[in-house]
Amino acid sequence: MTVTDTPATPADSGPEPPTAAPPRPRRRSGHDDPRGTKIGFAAMCLVSLAMMTPFLWAGLTALKPFVDAFRNPPVWTFTPQLDTFRELWQSTVFAETLLNTTLVAACSVVVSLLVGAPAAYAFARYRGRIGPALLVLALVFRALPRFAVVLPFYEASRAIGVYDTNLALVVAFTAVNMPFTVLLLTGFFRELPEELDEAAMVDGCTPLQTFRRVILPLTGPGLVTAGLFAFLLAFQEYLVALTLTQNDAVTIPVFVAAQSGADDIMAFQVLAACSLALAVPIILITIFARRYFVAGLTGGALKG
Repeated sequence: MTVTDTPATPADSGPEPPTAAPPRPRRRSGHDDPRGTKIGFAAMCLVSLAMMTPFLWAGLTALKPFVDAFRNPPVWTFTPQLDTFRELWQSTVFAETLLNTTLVAACSVVVSLLVGAPAAYAFARYRGRIGPALLVLALVFRALPRFAVVLPFYEASRAIGVYDTNLALVVAFTAVNMPFTVLLLTGFFRELPEELDEAAMVDGCTPLQTFRRVILPLTGPGLVTAGLFAFLLAFQEYLVALTLTQNDAVTIPVFVAAQSGADDIMAFQVLAACSLALAVPIILITIFARRYFVAGLTGGALKG
């Protein structure tokens, strides 16, 4: 008896396994394209150079000898000298004005954080309708022109006898910057889960102890960011300082504006040195706090 092998038919071999679809080509993004990255980097360098041109020109003017500072065409080869900076520190009240401006800005930051942080925490946890309404009202106050808020400060400071004092400047800077501080910190506090508050209260903490011992340590980048913004805004504010000061509590922006109004051509070189000496501390502060600043802007206050 012989057995003959019959060829297998498709029905006998069973269903064929599904064939995998060919992988779709991945679209290259701008981050994967070296050419696009180089073009973007070059464009960023050009924009940065254009924005820094006035600052660089002021630095060259301050470092040039007086005979070369205002030549036309400009002189590009010269021996740097520091006589202008020496005159700025010895012949003017720049050092006293810089110290006074730093003190006023620092005090306004402390008051803004002491008042704004608890207020922002309350706004973040309060579920009623009055909270968002007050935040909108604060934004409206912040968006008002300076002329609309500085005149009441002027009249009030005159009436209570604090005109041309650091106290008037601290109160005014705090009031002007408080809406922005509260709005910024409210976003950070909302990023923290409410389970942290509940857990702390279960352990016996009061709401104030919960805020001080649990919430504040988690919002370090947010506090640094809000403080940095408040300091820079107070340090560079011109109209409020001009209106509320005359001789004793003058700040750096008012001092620079007074120097620019002089008729002596030598004052322009001193003004350039003043601008350079004013920008260096701000740059150093920004570089020192850049880690907290970037973390604060990206909303990194939540630590899980």
